[in-house]
Amino acid sequence: MLLKARKDASLYSFLEAQANLSTRAAEKFFEMTGDFGNLSHYARELAKLEHEGDELTHELQNKIAATFITPLDKEDLKELSQSLDDVTDFIEAAAARADLYRLSNPREDLRPLVSMLVRVTKLTEEAVCSLRNGFHKKGSLRETLKEIHTAENESDRLFRRALQNLFDEPDADALAVIKWKELFDRIEMAVDKCEDIAATIGTILVKYA
Repeated sequence: MLLKARKDASLYSFLEAQANLSTRAAEKFFEMTGDFGNLSHYARELAKLEHEGDELTHELQNKIAATFITPLDKEDLKELSQSLDDVTDFIEAAAARADLYRLSNPREDLRPLVSMLVRVTKLTEEAVCSLRNGFHKKGSLRETLKEIHTAENESDRLFRRALQNLFDEPDADALAVIKWKELFDRIEMAVDKCEDIAATIGTILVKYA
C-alpha cells in the first residue's frame, strides 16, 4: 500500500529533519568527547540544535493539527515527532552537564558509548526516512529496525560497564561519581528513546501491512 500523498510530503520532511537533527547532535557530542578543553563551545552548539529541534516539533505538531487527512495516524506522527525531539534533548542535556559540572577529562568509557549513540541515531534517521517510501522496501526497513535493537543492546552493555568502572574506581570521589553517572544516564536515555522510535515504526509497519 502506498502511504504517501503529494500534499502530505511536508509531514515526512519535518520528521526527517528532526531525525537528522538528532544525528547531528550525536555527532557534535562525539566531537566534544575528543575536545574537553572546549566544553562550553560544544554546549552552546548543542543548545542551538536543541532549540532548532523544539521549533521543528512545534511546527510539525501545528501542521498535524491543521491537516485533515495525514499519511499516517495523527497519534503516530505526534509520537514519532516528540520522541525524536526527546533524543536531541537528552543529548543536549548530557553535554550541558559536562559543561555545568566542569568535567576536566573524559573517562575512557565515554567515547565508545557516544560512538554507539551516533550509530543508533543514524540508523533511526534511516528508518524514519523509509516512511516516505510507503514501506515498499519492508524487508530493508525491518532489517534497520533490527539493527537499532542490536545497537541498543550493545549500548546497554557499554553503559553497564561504564557504571561498573565508575563505581569500582579506587578512592572515587562521590561528587565526581554523581556527575558522571548523570551524564551517562542521559546518553542511555537518548539511545533508549531511539529504540522506542524503532518500536513505534515497527507498529506502524504492521498496521499498514
